[in-house]
Amino acid sequence: MTTGDTISLFLEDEAATDRLGNDLALALKAGDCLALSGDLGAGKSSLARAFLRTMADDEGLEVPSPTFTLVQSYDLRIPVSHFDLYRLGDPSELTELGFDEALQNGICLVEWPEMAESELPETRISLRLEHEGAGRRATIEAPEKITARLRRVLDIRSFLADAGYGEAKRRFLIGDASLRAYESVYPKKGERKILMDWPPLPDGPPVLDSKPYPKVAHLAENAYPFVAIANVLRERGFATPEIYKVDYNKGILLIEDLGSEGVLDNDGRPIGERYRQSVACLAHLHSMQIPQDIPVSSTHTHHIPDFDRTAMKMEVRLVLDWHIAWKRGTAPSDAEREEYLAIWDHLIDELQSAETNLLLRDFHSPNIIWRDRENGIRKVGIIDFQDAMIGPTAYDLASIVQDARVTIEPDLFRQLMDDYRTLRHAQGGFDEAGFMKAWAIMSAQRNCKLAGLWVRLLQRDGKPGYMKHMPRTLSYLNVALEHEALAPLRDWCARAGIGQSES
Repeated sequence: MTTGDTISLFLEDEAATDRLGNDLALALKAGDCLALSGDLGAGKSSLARAFLRTMADDEGLEVPSPTFTLVQSYDLRIPVSHFDLYRLGDPSELTELGFDEALQNGICLVEWPEMAESELPETRISLRLEHEGAGRRATIEAPEKITARLRRVLDIRSFLADAGYGEAKRRFLIGDASLRAYESVYPKKGERKILMDWPPLPDGPPVLDSKPYPKVAHLAENAYPFVAIANVLRERGFATPEIYKVDYNKGILLIEDLGSEGVLDNDGRPIGERYRQSVACLAHLHSMQIPQDIPVSSTHTHHIPDFDRTAMKMEVRLVLDWHIAWKRGTAPSDAEREEYLAIWDHLIDELQSAETNLLLRDFHSPNIIWRDRENGIRKVGIIDFQDAMIGPTAYDLASIVQDARVTIEPDLFRQLMDDYRTLRHAQGGFDEAGFMKAWAIMSAQRNCKLAGLWVRLLQRDGKPGYMKHMPRTLSYLNVALEHEALAPLRDWCARAGIGQSES
């Protein structure tokens, strides 16, 4: 039962205590302090052990009691320091043990927190374990924002229980640049499954016509688009995850695990065969018409949005709003903005005759699973398509042959482009000249967006790691700008200093 900022749970046995430790490991972040209190034998060490083994993804991890050493540190996905303060002589000694530094860089688990109550952060998570009947009662108190995180992982545990997997092990899998997160779920019997954690979020600030960015750019705001596209593609022979269970209101999905092998080698370089098969998969997709309205349930039909002028221009504005000031130290002038947007209006007009169909939006290495034992298009697992739109098919070809996360060398780029054109000509009715013009425009559109997005992730979101992709993005943009249809944009970029690789 959960009320206010207090969570109260009955743990019927040792396995339930371990599951709570498992769940807490998925909720806590660097800077969190988990203070474990309770009598001897109440289960503090058991819970700490389950927490650490989950963080390490190692059921056999040795977790010695820090009773005599006072602290035991673990270099894990998030560093964890396990403190036992039972033998602490004075609260001030906590500083000498490196508590502040450990908390700054990771998570602190503290047993017997009452021995240094005054030295622990006010934002700590207090978890008290008490014997109750044949089991234990866990009472958790924390600040509201942290409590919301804890409730979320417990909601997911309840969701898994409803799906018949209440005793499954959960492990962190991945987070991405969005606010979705993923877990590996290991049932007692059967194969691993994937848990998608996609909490509903309030609208952000308005950016255009009183609408927030996700609405203008047609980004998915709930699970309906993911389920719709997964189903419609799988029905047509593509390898998308089967959906086992969904809570649309809470944004929790249990889906099929398509595998963990990607399209890059151990050094992070593209594997040509796998990229070529991915392009063949894309050419096959572009040969069939996907319906724009897809029934998802008896009460909901998903309408795939159009990649319209407003969305395209909203994305390319990221160059104006973020990239230019970062590049040269001054924001673009009103005249520069006006000219740039007028150029894009003309380029979008040029797309009116382009081939349109389903575009997946982010068809590149992070979102492709290689399935070696399968055949044909089923070798290519597709896992990210919730933001799919109806628009120029050339967009997705640009996203794979100019992979934003890995350098596609010129020889492989030419091979992939040749493969695609050959396959499309074999299908009949392929307008190569028109497609290549659309490809150049869509490549420029995507890379202008990314050139601004990397800076926004750095400056607004505190995620500097994406800036390593900037030189590649600008190099790809230069390739697109070679097409004669993009001469005005090429000239504008040259004057603005965009499209030149950064060191």
